Amino acid sequence: MAVALNTEERNELERARRFIERERRKITPSKRQREVVKALVKHGVLHALRDRSRDEEARQRLLGQRLRAAFEELGPTFIKLGQVIMTRQELLPEAVTAELAYLLDSVPPLPFHYMMAVLEDEIPNWAEVFRWIDPNPLGSASLAQVYRAQLADGRMAAVKIVRPLVDRLFQVDINNVRKLVRRLQRLLPPQLEVSIDLNGIIEDYYSSTMNELDLRREAEIMEEQRGMVQEFETLYIPEVYHVTQRVLVMEFIDGWNLKDFPVDFFTFEERLERMTDLAHYYVKAFVEGNYHADPHASNLMVDKRTKRIAILDWGLVGRMDAAHTEAIFRMLMHVRVNQQEDAIEALLDIYEPTRYTDLVRLRDQLRSLLIHYTNSTQASYYNWGNLLLSTIVIAAKNYCRIPNGLALWTKGFSAAEGTARWLCPEISYHQLVEIADVQILRRWMMRRFNYHTNASFAAEFAKLTATLPRRLNKILEHFEWNDFRVNLDAQLSHQAVRTLHRVVNKLLLATMSGTFFLGGAILLAFADTRPDTHGGIVDLGWGGVAASVALGISALWSTIRSKKRI
Repeated sequence: MAVALNTEERNELERARRFIERERRKITPSKRQREVVKALVKHGVLHALRDRSRDEEARQRLLGQRLRAAFEELGPTFIKLGQVIMTRQELLPEAVTAELAYLLDSVPPLPFHYMMAVLEDEIPNWAEVFRWIDPNPLGSASLAQVYRAQLADGRMAAVKIVRPLVDRLFQVDINNVRKLVRRLQRLLPPQLEVSIDLNGIIEDYYSSTMNELDLRREAEIMEEQRGMVQEFETLYIPEVYHVTQRVLVMEFIDGWNLKDFPVDFFTFEERLERMTDLAHYYVKAFVEGNYHADPHASNLMVDKRTKRIAILDWGLVGRMDAAHTEAIFRMLMHVRVNQQEDAIEALLDIYEPTRYTDLVRLRDQLRSLLIHYTNSTQASYYNWGNLLLSTIVIAAKNYCRIPNGLALWTKGFSAAEGTARWLCPEISYHQLVEIADVQILRRWMMRRFNYHTNASFAAEFAKLTATLPRRLNKILEHFEWNDFRVNLDAQLSHQAVRTLHRVVNKLLLATMSGTFFLGGAILLAFADTRPDTHGGIVDLGWGGVAASVALGISALWSTIRSKKRI
C-alpha cells in the first residue's frame, strides 16, 4: 500500500484502534479461565483422560490430539506452552508429545489495519520511513506477522510486527497457569516432587516468551550472533535497519527456504561447504551456550544473489550453563570411542540424583542405551539430539533432577543436526563434527586456564594462604584451653516438613475425635441416669458422637490418600 492514508483508510484504522481497546478490556483472568475450561471440554480432553476403552498408547495419542486442538483454539500462550511441553518428554508420554509436535504456530493473518495500528504506535513517523508496505503478509505466526516493504532510501525490507493484544493475553494466561502449576506441584508424589520443578519450567517459558515479545531483544541477539557467524563465509545474519519493542525492520532476503531451492542451484562442493559451515557454527554456538533454539529449515533462507544462507527468526534463543554444555560434549566424545563408563560419568555431571534414585539401575539403563552409539561410523545413522533426549527420559524415570534449559538445548541441537544432514546427506554429519573437536577442546582450555575466568579462584587461594597460619593458631589455642566448640544447624527438608505437618494434623484429628466421642458418651450416660434431664443434653451428646465419627472418617481418608501417593 502507498504510505499516505486516505480518509477511508484513516477511518478504518481508527475503528481498528477502538476494537483493539475494547478487546483488551475484555481480557480478564476469570474470563480466560472460563475459556480454557470451555476449550478443554469442547475438545474432549477431560473425557480422553478418563477413557479406558482403548489401549494405553491409543488413549495417549488421542489425548495429545485433543490437547493440540484445544491449545490451538486458546491462542498464542497455549500454543507456545504446548511447544515447551513437547520438548519435555520426561513430563508426558511420547505418544502425547509426538502429537503436540504438530502444533501449528502459523495462524490466519489479522487484517492489515489492525497491524497498522501497532506500527503507527511504535513508529509515529512511519510514513517518512517507508515508501510502501505490502498489506499481504509474508508470514503469520501466533505472536507476529511479517510484511515486505521498501524504505525511503530504496532498500527492500522485511517488517515484523507483534500482533495486538498478544502481550495482554499472555500476561493474563501466564498468571492463571502459574496458579495451576503451584497446585499441581503440591499434588505430585514425593519422588516426582523432588525431581521435577514445574514452577521452574513455567518461569523459563515466561522469560523466553517475554524475550520473543520484545523485538529489541531479538535485534540485540542478532548483533551478538553476527560476530560469531562472520568466520563462516557461506552464512550471515540480515542487517537490522530499525527496531522498537513491537516492530522490527530488517534486511529483506530474496530467496528460498533451505528445503525449497532448485536442485541444480548448488554444486556438490557448495552444498558440502554450507553443510560444514552450518555444522561447525551450530557446534560453536551450542558449546558457548548461547544458541538459536529453533534452527529448522524454514528459518534458513538461501539468498538467490549471493548463495549464502541467512539465519532468521532470533526470537527464541536458548542459554545453557558452560558446565553442562562441556559435560554434554564430553559424553558425545566418549561415546564415539566406546568409553561408556566415562560417558555415564559425564551424564551424571548433568543429571542430579535424588534420594529416590537407584544409581545401579540408572547406570545399567544408560549403558544399554549408549552401547548402540559406539563409534562415528555407526553413529552416522543416529541423531545425537535424539540420543540426549533418550538419556533425559531415562534420568527422569529414575527420579533425577533435569536442568530446565536442557530440553530446549536438546531440541535445538537435534533440529540443527537434522537441517545440516538434509543439506548434504552423502556426508557423515558426525565426521564433520569430529573435525571441530580440536576447536571445542581449545575453547575449554581457554575458558579453564584463562586469568579472567580464574581471577576469583586466585584471589580466594591468596586469601587462604595469607590467613591459614593465623586461623590454625586460633584453633590450636582453643584446643589448649579445652574450649573447642562445634555449632550444628540442622534443617529439615521441605518434604520432611510437609510430612511432619501431615502427621501432626492426623494426630490432632484423632485427638479431637476421641475428645468429642468421650464427651458425647459422658453426656449420653448422664442423660440416661437422669430421665428428667433436658433433651438438649441428649442432642449435645449425639452431636459429639457424630462429630467424632466425622473426624475419624476424615483422618482415615487422609491416611488412605497419603498411602496412595507414596
